[in-house]
Amino acid sequence: MDTSIGRELGDFLRSRRARIQPEEVGLPGHGRRRVPGLRREEVAQLAGVSVDYYIRLEQGRGPSVSDAVLDAVGRVLRLDDTEQEYLRMVARPARRHPATARRAPRPASQQVRPGLRLLLDLVDRAPAFVLGRRMDVLAWNALADAVGGFSRLAPEDRNMPRQVFLDPRAREVYPDWPAVAAETVAHLRLDAGNHPHDEQLATLVSELSLGSEDFRRLWADHLVKEKSYGTKRMLHPMVGELSLPYETLTVPGEPDQMLVVYTPEPGSQTEERLRLLASWAATPVSPGT
Repeated sequence: MDTSIGRELGDFLRSRRARIQPEEVGLPGHGRRRVPGLRREEVAQLAGVSVDYYIRLEQGRGPSVSDAVLDAVGRVLRLDDTEQEYLRMVARPARRHPATARRAPRPASQQVRPGLRLLLDLVDRAPAFVLGRRMDVLAWNALADAVGGFSRLAPEDRNMPRQVFLDPRAREVYPDWPAVAAETVAHLRLDAGNHPHDEQLATLVSELSLGSEDFRRLWADHLVKEKSYGTKRMLHPMVGELSLPYETLTVPGEPDQMLVVYTPEPGSQTEERLRLLASWAATPVSPGT
């Protein structure tokens, strides 16, 4: 196994051991412990494997580990469905991508097919955009542009993690910035598990780590989460606060692309403000104004 992947697996398992107290799984919690949470020996005991086997797994030396063992470890560590799938990805990367187990070539630029771009334009009553690898914003409709200002950004800045952690205005734009930041890192970590050899992602993580202490802290927590649905609050400079429920759909035939649609409550103040933004976006600007 690639040493970086093995290190990621070990770090992930250790972070999950640390969050579970012995008393939660029926073990005595008294006595001095050098590290928080469960010991490796205790995880092995509860999962029904030998201590040596679990240590090798945590060291990234168990590429042939079975589903049964990973499921048992996941139950002990109380992983949710997304975390369990992530464990499988980082424990057996060669099994997921047998033809690309070695370092993959630098990926080509991401493309959004014409039909999807047309779909974005047809969704004219709600902000909608396409997220690709590394949470790059690949395409958007007019209302999403009015909300997020994507067309005014340089291509390299059309990236959600860069906006959240490196844009000095982010904490003003997102009133719930800590939650947005944690969600962003958790999804980026999931992308890293899917593409362990992505050099561009490694460069992005390095850039964010150098530029943001908050990113370094959150990245070290090894949280993983799908960006499926929820609500995001934004403070728009022209219309004020927007409360934006969103739905995220994986694009058929493009598993690394997601269609994100903001779905404001009918009759809400946010819907009214989005309608105002849409009218402004559709108003032609006279020359010289």
